[in-house]
Amino acid sequence: MADEAGKKDLDSHVYSVLEKIRTKSGSIKKGVNEVTKALERSQAKLVVYASDVSPKEIVMHLPLLSKDKGVACVAVKSRSELGKAVGISVPTSAIVVVSAGEEAHALEELLGKLKTL
Repeated sequence: MADEAGKKDLDSHVYSVLEKIRTKSGSIKKGVNEVTKALERSQAKLVVYASDVSPKEIVMHLPLLSKDKGVACVAVKSRSELGKAVGISVPTSAIVVVSAGEEAHALEELLGKLKTL
């Protein structure tokens, strides 16, 4: 149970940071294809994908590609919450932070937290 609460807190923190980046001149790309392209072009700072994607094969390559490129990758629980966090009204399977803009410190804090997990 404690692990589940920790995961919920992490998800909330990720959503919060994404919202800040989106509203403060950051650059976020949405969708699995855009995420894959940003990773391949070495533009990605952080990859976030939803764990409720069906079929799972759609996002299975993202953690592996992220690891190969040395980019932090985190799974969150909900496609719809991920969509809301990045300012779209439809669920999204994955997003990539290309630029944190004025919220670089918030992104660095989140990346530090992810490294400790």
